[in-house]
Amino acid sequence: MASPSEPAAFQVFDGDLDAAWTERYRASGALGVDTETMGLVHGRDRLCLVQLCDREDGVACVRIARGQDSAPNLQALLEDAAVEKVFHFARFDVAALACGLGIRVQPIFCTKVASRLVRTYTPRHGLKDLVNELTGVELDKQAQSSDWGRVDELSDSQLAYAANDARYLLSARDQLEQMLRREERLELARRCFAVVPLMADLDIQRFTQVFEH
Repeated sequence: MASPSEPAAFQVFDGDLDAAWTERYRASGALGVDTETMGLVHGRDRLCLVQLCDREDGVACVRIARGQDSAPNLQALLEDAAVEKVFHFARFDVAALACGLGIRVQPIFCTKVASRLVRTYTPRHGLKDLVNELTGVELDKQAQSSDWGRVDELSDSQLAYAANDARYLLSARDQLEQMLRREERLELARRCFAVVPLMADLDIQRFTQVFEH
């Protein structure tokens, strides 16, 4: 397996994207998106970082300060119906963006949902295993559990980890779509993606058993 290369372009922003990168991304048609938070409980654990990558391997990391509740350029981009947003386990990231910045993400492609629908030959649906199989790249996950709240002092290794989690989503998405088409499950996947915002809202409000008997 190959190690991740350096991105073609890389920029770190404080608080929001600038106009130039916003327009670059709005012209891309699809973006890989990931987030880093202080933990896994929405409302308690704040959003700290938003990472985006386009098909030209242009990566932006947006640092979100404690107490920040809006990012107008980022919101306009992530709510743009003409730009598909690709996540791995979109349910969490969509909830984090809604809870932290009031962003209602659409449209969505979730590589984890797609993987579960079509890679039924394996129980391994984590991002590292998925990227390994579909792109041949070995992601380093050592920085996964670290303090993302020190946004002004994030290390190079943290930023590299964060960037790489967004960089390979579009390649994985394209291969998963081909597999879904082959197995005639693409429409089922699209129906699943459509309910991600609802699931995220339920998670934010701590409803966990709504669909159980």
